[in-house]
Amino acid sequence: MSMEESIIRIPPYHYIHVLDQNSNVSRVEVGPKTYIRQDNERILFAPVRMLTVPPRHYCMVANPVARDAQGTVLFDVTGQVRLRHADLEIRLAQDPFPLFPGEVLEKDITPLQVVLPNTALHLKALLDFEDKNGQKVVAGDEWLFEGPGTYIPQKEVEVIEIIQATVIKQNQALRLRARKECLDRDGKERVTGGVLKCSACSEQTAEGADP
Repeated sequence: MSMEESIIRIPPYHYIHVLDQNSNVSRVEVGPKTYIRQDNERILFAPVRMLTVPPRHYCMVANPVARDAQGTVLFDVTGQVRLRHADLEIRLAQDPFPLFPGEVLEKDITPLQVVLPNTALHLKALLDFEDKNGQKVVAGDEWLFEGPGTYIPQKEVEVIEIIQATVIKQNQALRLRARKECLDRDGKERVTGGVLKCSACSEQTAEGADP
């Protein structure tokens, strides 16, 4: 399709970006519709398919649009969509959606990570945030997401590594050393360098199994 065509047929679940050359503001037009281009407008690209995130998948969008409490997209006084610049947004399964001008698909549609039994993800906070239980997490905090389960990514959290469970046989014990101050599985405070047994905290390093 030529970008100079005056009539653009946008199929269902497709969209285009239109630039108003008078105001230099771009907007999105969503199908199905037949769009008639004005003389002061330029079509930035031919109709492209909306993003469809299927169940148990996700994608990551950079510079996401700003929305109000009801989820409505916000615009400035010029009609330009408002963006949360330098921010990221994780989008899970939902209805097909277009990318607004300025939004960038940072990570393509990807299956969610399934954590198997006797396996855990070593996670680290990149930013301060509150978790789903309302507890404050500070940048640099580390913890484990234990399987079985499906891990839902967060923009504030990175996955350091996948950890396999250590099987402790009969008449054996696992000696652990705290890498830094932390709380163990039982909620007890541990100091850096402290040695303990049979606890699962991401701040601890296994030193060996005692027969």
